[in-house]
Amino acid sequence: MKRPTFWRRSGVDRRRPPLARRLPAVVAVLVALSLNAPPAFAGPTPASSGGTGPATGSVAGSGTDGWNGRIDWRACPERPDDPGTRCGTLRLPVDWARPGGETFELALARRTATDPAARIGVLVYNPGGPGLSGVDVALTADTQLGPDVLRRFDVVGFDARGTVRSAPVRCSSALLARHPSLAPATAAEFERLRTYNRQLREDCRAQSGPLFDHIDSVSVARDTDAIRAALGERQLSFYQWSYGTLVGQAYAELFPDRVRALAMDSVMDHSQGIAEYTRSGAASNEALFHEFVSWCERTASCALHGRDVPALYDQLMRRADAGTLVDAGTGTTLDWFELGFATFVNFFDSTWADLANMLLALERGEPASLASPMVPVDGDELTEYALPAFCQDWSLPVDGFADWNRYLELSRAAAPHLRASPLVVRFAAICLGWTAVNPQHQLRVRTSTPVLLLNGRYDPATPYDGAQRVARQLGTHGRLLTYEGSGHASYPRTECTRSSVERYLVDRAVPPAGASCPAAPA
Repeated sequence: MKRPTFWRRSGVDRRRPPLARRLPAVVAVLVALSLNAPPAFAGPTPASSGGTGPATGSVAGSGTDGWNGRIDWRACPERPDDPGTRCGTLRLPVDWARPGGETFELALARRTATDPAARIGVLVYNPGGPGLSGVDVALTADTQLGPDVLRRFDVVGFDARGTVRSAPVRCSSALLARHPSLAPATAAEFERLRTYNRQLREDCRAQSGPLFDHIDSVSVARDTDAIRAALGERQLSFYQWSYGTLVGQAYAELFPDRVRALAMDSVMDHSQGIAEYTRSGAASNEALFHEFVSWCERTASCALHGRDVPALYDQLMRRADAGTLVDAGTGTTLDWFELGFATFVNFFDSTWADLANMLLALERGEPASLASPMVPVDGDELTEYALPAFCQDWSLPVDGFADWNRYLELSRAAAPHLRASPLVVRFAAICLGWTAVNPQHQLRVRTSTPVLLLNGRYDPATPYDGAQRVARQLGTHGRLLTYEGSGHASYPRTECTRSSVERYLVDRAVPPAGASCPAAPA
């Protein structure tokens, strides 16, 4: 069963396969990127397709707050003999408000364009997470991006501050292992969770140092501009996915004239308050549940074909409420949230057959191999933990247990079967008691550059109506392409989605208003 980053130990899983192998039908291309690009690129960039100047080693305008950094390029350990890839580090301020203060090393990777004569510029690929590795996607760029994109762009990826190779946030493994329930059922459990969160924040800050308080998306966007300056580029092109779209939006707000092209896939709407965030997520997941039900009705191989699947699911929820729903594989008693989370896992890649088998196993009392929403820990003393970045970007105030229940009731009204978006509940629980440093706001982008948004109509993590709101906030410069299918991340799904994104990145050609791509066959 596929496992997206949201429930990994820290948002980081070095064993995870690249996006192309987790989602159907991604174009395979050429070399995978490891970070050993030459210190300078030779030859002028063609003026066609809006190309920017090549990275010559000189700074094309200093980065944020006048910061001038130099990338220390070297051979990548993963690809030491590949001359087309380089790994590097860039020393940056911990706090961009105090550029003369403490610093950290940001890890990045570059894969050079396979056709230097046709090179347009630099494409920054941010896979989001929070906690997914941009270095990893650069190293596997041939499985992530189409051949024409690889031919025309240097692909650059970086591990965002506080993650993977870039001074990762670490917390006590023993404390993480004692995490209380993410779905408190009583006022006492709610207060226990709030107290625990405060203890965990203090522990992570002590283990990680001052960077812990500066891992929000605005700080990452400023890091991105420092990379641009260090590469000697006047402008950047972007493919931002999922949580990475927050970074893309922040960059476009801060540096609109430095955006050549911005493609955002699976778009997060950073303008929602907690009530709309709760309602939208719940409604999106309920719609996905009904997509699963429809698939099972028309698919003879579905383990629940011919059954009343909604009634079966409601029965399992009632057993969870009664404390009688057990995963026979582990002997663990499941509550409503854990059942919903295990269901939600299968929404990411529309693994409907797996979901049907899991529900049938639970009904029969057989082992079901469920994904857990709790935070697994390393065997070491400390565990990498990237999820606090979310709490710095999102203000989700919950005043008390009555308030918590009010939002759950709002969710249930939008999702009578699933009851809530398990992802929203999980983040609300993890962030309980936090004060965001980059809270939600209406997007303010002043650019003449057309921006491409791509979103599935049935996306479990970034609801379609959120992408519609972001498109409206962008005004005439935002163009939404709808993927009519389900799952998270739309670019690699079909020839239509792939060609649309790649045409935009190369030529900055946006599809017509209201354009859509049909769903991939189930």
